[in-house]
Amino acid sequence: MSRAAVVHPDGLTRCPWPGSDPLYVAYHDTEWGVPEYDDRALYEKLILDGFQAGLSWITILRKRDNFRRAFDDFQPEKIARYGDKKIHALMNDAGIVRNRAKIEGTILSAKSWLKIQEESDGFSKLLWDFMDGKPKVNAFKTTASVPASTPLSIKISKELASRGFKFVGPTIVYAFMQATGMVNDHLVTCFCHETCSGQRRAPRLKPSR
Repeated sequence: MSRAAVVHPDGLTRCPWPGSDPLYVAYHDTEWGVPEYDDRALYEKLILDGFQAGLSWITILRKRDNFRRAFDDFQPEKIARYGDKKIHALMNDAGIVRNRAKIEGTILSAKSWLKIQEESDGFSKLLWDFMDGKPKVNAFKTTASVPASTPLSIKISKELASRGFKFVGPTIVYAFMQATGMVNDHLVTCFCHETCSGQRRAPRLKPSR
């Protein structure tokens, strides 16, 4: 369904997908599409996008604090050492999405992340080199124009998979690229479109419950 940007009660025009949910709106305004260059934060976002597969992002967003608690604040150094006992505990944690394949994939991806950190200039540089270091700014007018994947997301997906990352299909990778500001997919009429450099937007906020 094609949807255009929506004017909210505060007078700001936004992409339609966050609706009126305060948590979702805050995420849209302060995080989604803001370029992220931190190695660990990029790992966290990639993992959470993997957990989203088959679910809505708001489901993951509402559980994000629980995920951070359960996965040691997404520190790959700790996650890479998880064994059967920890996996069992995670499978019994009602605060997260209990999917064994995704949990085990998180561990394997942490090991791959560590290898990149050790052998190269880091995870962030690996990803942003695909973008020549800067976001690709799109100019979509409705959600119907926004792709689910692109040739570039397919290329990055293949690179990550070849390095041992799990749950990094082209669609997941494109959602990750949108979330981390590798591409600016705010609709052109959304107030965030021209401010997606992050320089004139509010700082990252930790969602309250």
